[in-house]
Amino acid sequence: MKKAAILTFGCQMNINDSAKMKSVLSKMGYSFVDREDNADLIIMNTCTVRQGAADRVYARLSQMKNLKKKNPNLIIGIAGCLAQEKKEIIIDKSPHTDFVLGNQNIHRLAEVVKRIENKEENHVILTSDLDEVPPRIDTNFSNVTAYVSITYGCSNKCSYCIVPYVRGKLRSVPIDEVVEEVRDYLAKGYKEIILVGQNVNSYGKDLKDASFAELLNRVASIEGKFRIRFVSPHPAEFKQDVVDTIAKYDKICKSIHFPLQSGSSRILKMMYRNHTKDRFLFWVERLRNKIPGLAITTDIIVGFPGETEDDFQDTLDVVRKSEFDNSYMYMYSKREWTPAAVMQNQIPSEVKLDRLKRLINVQNEVSKKESSRYLGTIQEVLVEGPSQKDPNVLVGRSDANKVVHFKGDDDLVGKFVKIKISDTKTWTLYGEIYGS
Repeated sequence: MKKAAILTFGCQMNINDSAKMKSVLSKMGYSFVDREDNADLIIMNTCTVRQGAADRVYARLSQMKNLKKKNPNLIIGIAGCLAQEKKEIIIDKSPHTDFVLGNQNIHRLAEVVKRIENKEENHVILTSDLDEVPPRIDTNFSNVTAYVSITYGCSNKCSYCIVPYVRGKLRSVPIDEVVEEVRDYLAKGYKEIILVGQNVNSYGKDLKDASFAELLNRVASIEGKFRIRFVSPHPAEFKQDVVDTIAKYDKICKSIHFPLQSGSSRILKMMYRNHTKDRFLFWVERLRNKIPGLAITTDIIVGFPGETEDDFQDTLDVVRKSEFDNSYMYMYSKREWTPAAVMQNQIPSEVKLDRLKRLINVQNEVSKKESSRYLGTIQEVLVEGPSQKDPNVLVGRSDANKVVHFKGDDDLVGKFVKIKISDTKTWTLYGEIYGS
């Protein structure tokens, strides 16, 4: 049997795209391996949001030249946002690459691989731009969690973000199609549905009589015991009906990823984010008042062009006041085609790094405090599988999306189990099965 390795860089959208590629390749007869040196086909599903992510891809691609020398029949492909952005440049820099597949063309992966397998072409570049919803492909991520795309692309065009240029404008999947896809996954035994989109609460702007709150209501009304998560909403487009819907249904997890990006209203305006520090804190307070125990995570960029120490202190202030369970924190990185790349007052790398370190220290303090509040509580955990470090320990996630480790039998995978939390670390909970 042919073997494939898929290496994923970047966001939840890329994780979803990799799951789709895995599904396509499974139908072609491929099995999957973790080691690249044991594969007949290697696909890197790439990110280009930050320069560091692109640099890692090129470095990894350079290393694969030796694998190609050892196995001339090895097929190497680049997919995702970097493929969509760079196209021919990838082949020029790394001629041992066999194909480049844009993120809007995953449904044509089988066609591309067959063309290379049959030696019809030396290189295949397929990165056509589409302004329509691509065909549905089943995800093959795990036996527990299924990702369902509710939107493709983004029309917001934040000044630092390259996503609209590589993923296209917003396209929403009709509600009935989303509901049908969710029902299909539930019928197959999946217990957790993650609704994904670049900005999920932009959903329906391009449709008639559709909104994100309505979509959540429709999905949550499906009978059966399962969980619903979604990533990620935009603070500027957040509405009370979404808050009310989360509070209404137990199926909708009490955790939300709420991207801040900066705590400075001045910097947010330069980012074209269309929300302010006060407005963000307003929604955090409204969410916490309506949904007790809610866990909130976020994204933060430090060192945006023109950011002063006062601007940075505003960010630290929001982190402390919002009490985020976790933050994904990055230094600003110039991206081609974006307005921020040509802004004045670019921040020196050493200043960005210093601010990132200080931010991480503050967030770690907050995260440790937030994690400690679960000590002694009973958490319902959806079991995902054995720990990679210890096969005798199971790993699952709580309603608040906290990772929980505990001892149990493999037959618990895919089931909901009550766990009493006996120890807490900054990012992880530990406990024992509670009751029978």
